[in-house]
Amino acid sequence: MSIVICIGASLSTKASSRFNTVATIFHIAGILFILIVGLTKADPANYSDFAPFGIRGILKASAMLFFAYVGFDGVATLGEEIKNPSPDIPIGLIGSMVTIIASYCLLAAVLCLMLPYFQIDGDAPFTLAFQAVGMNWAKYIVALGALKGMTTVLLANLLGQARYFTHIARTHLAPPILAVINEKTGTPVNATVIMTVANSIVAFFTSLDVLSNLLSISNLFIFSLVAMGLLVRRYYVSGETSDSDRNKLIGFMGLILLSSMATSIYWAVTENGRYGYIVTIVMWFSATLGLQLSVKEARKPKLWGTPLVPWLPSASIAMNVFIMGSIDGASFLRFLVWSVFLLVYYLFVGLHASYDAAKDIGEETDQEAPGAQAASVEARVIVTNAAGREENPVISSSL
Repeated sequence: MSIVICIGASLSTKASSRFNTVATIFHIAGILFILIVGLTKADPANYSDFAPFGIRGILKASAMLFFAYVGFDGVATLGEEIKNPSPDIPIGLIGSMVTIIASYCLLAAVLCLMLPYFQIDGDAPFTLAFQAVGMNWAKYIVALGALKGMTTVLLANLLGQARYFTHIARTHLAPPILAVINEKTGTPVNATVIMTVANSIVAFFTSLDVLSNLLSISNLFIFSLVAMGLLVRRYYVSGETSDSDRNKLIGFMGLILLSSMATSIYWAVTENGRYGYIVTIVMWFSATLGLQLSVKEARKPKLWGTPLVPWLPSASIAMNVFIMGSIDGASFLRFLVWSVFLLVYYLFVGLHASYDAAKDIGEETDQEAPGAQAASVEARVIVTNAAGREENPVISSSL
């Protein structure tokens, strides 16, 4: 399946998009089938023991399943291949997230109405749920829909990953071979093939629970960095922001991060503690309020912008870090090992390679500047002559 998807993604982005659209239509039909037919076997008594594992069980499951949101950010990497990216990317991103979140909630609700939670199979929940309620014919339709769903997920993730590494490779932080765009197909074939091979190897030798936890930590960490980057972008502009505002921005962001980490750690190490949350939440609220009141916004969005800044990005940091507190220690250790490895690679390889690449680009620009300047002057002379003005033979002959 991965090989077929790799070939399709390498040949044409437009064809991949069309295939994804058709597959998504079938997938949506499968979801509607589950919701409508599954509700015919609903038993409200299954909700009598609601949330049997409490809030800690809900947050632990949320932390493990956060990897399900991988792929939404990949929409932003397709900016070079979208006709009108400024409005289309935010609309597509927000619209798809709202649709998927609603689908997740509805499917989970119907599944728990069909079977008690302790009878749900973790490997094939919907297929075996229809079998358990006596609808053997329906399980084949559900299985086909699940296969279609996995196909679209693989395709969307591969498109996003390949373009991530294409952008990174352009700065030489990754091998430049990943930045090559095929002239015939207009797609990053090298990055697509290499990412397919890497994903297949990792999936073959790694268990699902290890991968899900590691992916969840990575995405929670990255989403927190994105929220912090948004605060920096709104409140700091080099050469315009005063030293006082810059220092206050650093201080308030540090307090927001520290209070979020303290809340997460307190949740992880205590069972029934309450007073610690009062301290950490008040610290987070005070830091966010101080950022809003005492630091001047240095940049306003031109077309699309995140509302309720700094409250929304600050809350995003707090929530992401808090959910990370429900993930087991072994997953954090794996994440730490990978982070250290990538940091060492960046310091000893990527940093120097990207610096050399930027230096070479600067030298090429300096060498081409005089020629480009002369061409610009010549173009202006030609336009002047064409307009019927007096010709200057000295300028024309010297150029």
